[in-house]
Amino acid sequence: MKLTVDDLKAAAGLVYTQMPPTPQYAWPTLADRLGCEVWVKHENHTPTGAFKVRGGITFVDWLTRTRPDVRGICTATRGNHGQSQARAARAAGLTAKIFVPHGNSVEKNAAMRAFGADLVEFGEDFDSAKEEALRIAEAEGLVMVPSFHEQLVRGVSTYAFELFSAVPDLDTVYVPIGLGSGICGTILARDALRLKTKIVGVVSEHAQNAKLSVEAGRPVETNSARTFADGIAVRVPSQEALDIYATGAERIVVVSEEEVAEAIRVYYRDTHNLAEGAGAAPLAALMQERGPMAGRKVAVILCGGNIDTDWFLTVMGGGVPEV
Repeated sequence: MKLTVDDLKAAAGLVYTQMPPTPQYAWPTLADRLGCEVWVKHENHTPTGAFKVRGGITFVDWLTRTRPDVRGICTATRGNHGQSQARAARAAGLTAKIFVPHGNSVEKNAAMRAFGADLVEFGEDFDSAKEEALRIAEAEGLVMVPSFHEQLVRGVSTYAFELFSAVPDLDTVYVPIGLGSGICGTILARDALRLKTKIVGVVSEHAQNAKLSVEAGRPVETNSARTFADGIAVRVPSQEALDIYATGAERIVVVSEEEVAEAIRVYYRDTHNLAEGAGAAPLAALMQERGPMAGRKVAVILCGGNIDTDWFLTVMGGGVPEV
């Protein structure tokens, strides 16, 4: 998959019919803490509180143009993808059946229902919910929306297009990896703009399939993905995404639950922004690598701020949420 500058501009124009660009700020408090210039891309400021909203806009637009007979969609999610798809589907007059695992975020579930989702809880993790979503989509004649798809990547690449257009001389950008739409969109936008910025992927210590897959040169599944950074809690990687980030990413950094929790606290204390676990993971990785990054111009993608109240209170009290 490749994107051109014209592709990025066209995708951005479509996205901006439903939302404005999000800001990127260089926070002096983070610079003082970490010894480098730190830009934060605030995808927590979108209409759903996460970057996924962009992909929902572009995917559903493409779907309704190419499948005018479509009546509804079906997908699996831990929350942000589901909000994006429910929002876009409802705006287009489609139904949206969304599968989540048992024990999923209470507040993300409520948000998905508010955006119009028919929410179904199934299985113990994202991948189990995805298998059921595939079965129901086929049985009910719904279009299955994967979490990684070219039209999703086209949409989410627009946040990187905004960031690189505003700050083209970044040395390094840290991006979380779930199934990979965010990091792939960032890599493709960088390549389209012919920049030299290094892209660093970030995974949880409890969901390392992306890192293991890069090291093995093939998709590697893990037995579990139990992390409170639920946006990156994936067991089964995408081959399409792996093909892009295996060569396009500089490296992949593993962060612990404690490091993610501390990054959430730092975000709140230094910028008064809420970050969910996946949203804080890039900052956690930068904090881990503050030595090598000293004096450089660096960006972190705050991909979402949809953290449940109880988890946030636990984190701000110095703890780590139990999953």
